[in-house]
Order: sequence, then C-alpha cells, then structure tokens
Amino acid sequence: MKLSVVIPVMNEEESIKPLFEALEASLSDIEHEIIIVDDGSTDTTVSITKQYAPDNTKILVFNKNYGQTTALAAGIDHARGELIATMDGDLQNDPSDIPAMIAFLVENDLDVVAGRRAGRKDGMLLRKIPSRIANALIRTLTDVHIRDYGCTLKVFKKDVAKNLGLYGELHRFIPVLVQLYGARMAEMDVKHHSRKYGVSKYGIGRTFKVLSDLLFMVFFQKYGQKPMHLFGTLGFLAFFLGIAINLYLLIVKIMGQEIGGRPLLMLGVILTFTGIQLITTGFIAEFIMRTYYESQNKKPYIIREIVGTKENQ
Repeated sequence: MKLSVVIPVMNEEESIKPLFEALEASLSDIEHEIIIVDDGSTDTTVSITKQYAPDNTKILVFNKNYGQTTALAAGIDHARGELIATMDGDLQNDPSDIPAMIAFLVENDLDVVAGRRAGRKDGMLLRKIPSRIANALIRTLTDVHIRDYGCTLKVFKKDVAKNLGLYGELHRFIPVLVQLYGARMAEMDVKHHSRKYGVSKYGIGRTFKVLSDLLFMVFFQKYGQKPMHLFGTLGFLAFFLGIAINLYLLIVKIMGQEIGGRPLLMLGVILTFTGIQLITTGFIAEFIMRTYYESQNKKPYIIREIVGTKENQ
C-alpha cells in the first residue's frame, strides 16, 4: 500500500459524499486506502459514510467523542501505507494537494511535509488573529520554525507517523513531536477552502487548552529525558537562597536583634523547604523516566541508518 489517508470526522454528514468524490478524483493514480475515524458523531455521519465509502475505505467508529488527537492516533495505528496523509473532513483541506506534497517529500528526501494554508478562509477576529498569536508563541518557545501549526493536512513517512506518541490534545503540536523524533520536515503552501457545511468544532475557548499543552510540550521538549536538570537546578537555587537567608538571620539573632516577627524568616524557611521538595520531585521524575524506558524496553534514541560492512553487521 502506497498511501493511507487518515480523516477524523465528527458530525460532518453533509461533507462525506463530496469528500469521497474529491479523494477519488485527486488520488486515482496513487494506490491508497482511506481511513475515516468517526469521533462520536451524533448525526447521520456514520450511516452516510457507510453508504458512500469506496471499497478501499476503512471506517473506525468511536463509542463516544475522544477528540481529534485520539482520532488521528487511531487512524494512524490502523494505516498500512508506506506514506500516511492526515486531513480534516470538513472539505477545508483539499486532497488535490496530496500528490504534490508526496512529490515534494520524495524530491527533498524529507520525512514529513506540513501544509501551510495559503489564503486562509477563516474569520479574522476569532480564528486568524488567535492562530497567528499562538503560532508565534509556539515558534518562540519551542524553536520549531514553521508558520502554520494548525493545518491538519500533512504527509508522513510511516515510521514517523506511527512513533509520534499522540495523546491528549497534542495534535496542535505535531511539528514539535516531529522535531523530537528527529525527522526531516518542511512546509509547503496548500489550498484552503471556506467551510460549506456544518459548523466549526473550534473556537476562542480552546486558547487556554493550547497554552496548557504548550507548557507541557516545552517541558517535554527540553527536559523530557532529564527532568532533574530542571527540578534540581530550581531546587538547589531555592535551597541555598533559603539557607543564606537563615544564616543571615542567625547572625542577626546572635547579635541580639529580634527576628521572630520578621517576614524574611518566613521567606527563608519557605525557600529551604521548597528547594528540598523540588530536588525530591526531580529524583522521582528521574525514576519515572527510567521506569518508562526500561519497563517497555524503549530506547532514548532513534537510529535513522546503519552503515557498515557485512562483517561488521
């Protein structure tokens, strides 16, 4: 199988038939399969999908709504293609871009091609401006320099897609996960259409979720394999600052001054115990990371290629 196209849908009953038509028209020259993941639709999306699905379609129906990240992960798990494309099911992404993305990936020896929505057809106030702010913030904090983190249309090599570790709401940070994997990635412009049917599942209310996930991704990116470097550094700083304050107050006490009512005493005690707690947290986090890798026989590295003579292999 050359290509698997993974498409999460939720309450997209009107989009399903034209979606299949667009896929077949765009991918007729490529051996492919289509994987539709229904993420807890409450309308007739599932029955319409079954009605119009071509023979090369696999339909995964969730028992309830789990979110786009989980739907993408399930579709990727069931994909058989050497290449895996992901896209939205609302017809705003255009499947006609996929062949060009595959060609771009092959010509430039890439592992991932991320779509960049050219002439984005969304509202300025509630979609474009928050998206631009979020993209700039993610670029600054993660040092992953692409322009459009929110475009679902992407093409992956199989080994990269299946090792992303998607869960929670991390679909927004797939480019960061790709970088953590060590894959070669580039962007290219893709078409973007106005939504014709249904209503958007996204709104301004997701801002705080994005910020929360961003904090986690920054921590995971910088300290995922060495949490003690964060907790230990902060812990020792707090501990030694607290000790310094307490030693100063001890000297003041020996000199005959009263220190019992001074706020500085409380600060010194709090810093000392906070430092101890942070250092202890670092030790616990290190043990958790060791358990994570060793219990599942995981390796903290990925080998892209091994070059050597047959005798050495």
